Amino acid sequence: MRIKDFFLNSQHQVVCKVVREVLNLFKMELPVPVEKLPYRKSPEKQAELINNDAYDLLELKIENFTEGVPGETSSPMTERPGELPVVRTVVHYTAADGSRRSMERTGTGRGSERFEAGKHRLIKLNLYHLLRQEFGFPEAPWGILHGVRPTKIVHRLLNDGLSRDQVVARLKEDYAASDEKSVTITDMAIRQRPFLARTDKKTISIYVGIPFCLTRCLYCSFPANILPGQKGIERFMVAFRKDLLAVRELVQGYGFKVQSVYVGGGTPTSLPDDYFAEMLHLVRDSFCCEHTVEFTVEAGRPDSMSGAKLAVMQECGVTRVSCNPQTMQQRTLKRIGRNHTVEAVSEMFHNLRRAGIPEINMDLIIGLPGEKVEDVRSTMEQIIALAPDDITLHSLALKRGSRLKMNLADYELPDDDTCREMFAVAMDYVTRAGLKPYYLYRQGYMSGQMENVGCSREGAESMYNIQIMEEQQTILGIGGAATSKVVDFRENRLKSVFNAKDLATYERDIDIYIEKRRALLEEIYGRPQT
Repeated sequence: MRIKDFFLNSQHQVVCKVVREVLNLFKMELPVPVEKLPYRKSPEKQAELINNDAYDLLELKIENFTEGVPGETSSPMTERPGELPVVRTVVHYTAADGSRRSMERTGTGRGSERFEAGKHRLIKLNLYHLLRQEFGFPEAPWGILHGVRPTKIVHRLLNDGLSRDQVVARLKEDYAASDEKSVTITDMAIRQRPFLARTDKKTISIYVGIPFCLTRCLYCSFPANILPGQKGIERFMVAFRKDLLAVRELVQGYGFKVQSVYVGGGTPTSLPDDYFAEMLHLVRDSFCCEHTVEFTVEAGRPDSMSGAKLAVMQECGVTRVSCNPQTMQQRTLKRIGRNHTVEAVSEMFHNLRRAGIPEINMDLIIGLPGEKVEDVRSTMEQIIALAPDDITLHSLALKRGSRLKMNLADYELPDDDTCREMFAVAMDYVTRAGLKPYYLYRQGYMSGQMENVGCSREGAESMYNIQIMEEQQTILGIGGAATSKVVDFRENRLKSVFNAKDLATYERDIDIYIEKRRALLEEIYGRPQT
């Protein structure tokens, strides 16, 4: 739906953001990129656009009015204790034929949410219902749940004492989520609870980022670099060693218990054998201890693996390896820039099994260019035949910075309905194989407005995946583009510091990033004991 002129009665950044999310949900095109909300076209610009036939709406005007009413509040973080937000949303529009329409909806917030959070939720909910009602837009599976981690809302509701059925009902009422999605994330959160209970403020995880790949995949927007020559690798390793030793000193000084270690990237196994061995031994010797229940390495793609790397993984006690084909269609592998065969994926998987790696995860992407439902079915049959312990289904996300996004016209992508059918087919295979969903996250611009979901057999859940998604544990990041997320248990907040995404900046300014991380830990935990 194309809109000629747009008006919003607020310039508040968060209000603009939540309105933008709903308009994007229904693919309503504004006269300028939605990132530039708020917006009102000048009379001069309006005069230029005299061809009204190109638009579905000549004008869309959205107004939100908020007041506080007395009510019981339980959130300790609310900005206005004893008050509940009441939001009235009014939508006016002028159709292409010149007719005018107005509609409005009013909602009242919950005492368990912050006043501002409730206000913004109601703006989205009101607008979602009004636009669906007026223009007949189809139901969005996730409703207004736009955030990356929807299960965090479920945990909050469970902590408030709601039962499973009450949580499902609340998600449907307050967020317009479908019954399927509400049930899925509620049951998923309940499955996560025992894992989350196994942490405390002294229990942490370690993330190691190796920012190199052998080639850059078509869809990739991650801050990864094509593997350089030996001099370039050595420059990185100098900074990396310093970074790792600084974190080791912090872990020892604060008496942290390392629950899980995750080596990711990039593709860590893209490192030459000798550098990979040095890196993995450093990680193992610095952080693995009697408290460590999981040691994961992303092997990614078979053309990055070798017998020597597999032997080092065995020697270092790696418990989990990610083997990520993304698809088992040879023509798609070539299209997305993967220089290996489908057979090589299977061979890599069997080598990992023979080596005695306890758990193997496989990542797949739904909605890749040129693929059809039959391709997903073929891929799933091949993957299920291998019997991995964990399968993560990703919906293709069109990210800025990816070659796919920059050259979109050159590729044929499945439409949203086809992507949903593909996802349903893949989930059916996963479910029939006995794997159940245990973690989930969403991203912007995902095909079919779907999600990324990890499914595992009972007992093979990744502790790190649960902790990184639910953000209830401190995770210290080492390496290029790594993030350190520190939980402030007093304020129930997460605070973060970031290593540079740019490799040269990381190598040059490593001392700055080490100091920022140290200062953040001291702010939250105080000075180390030793």
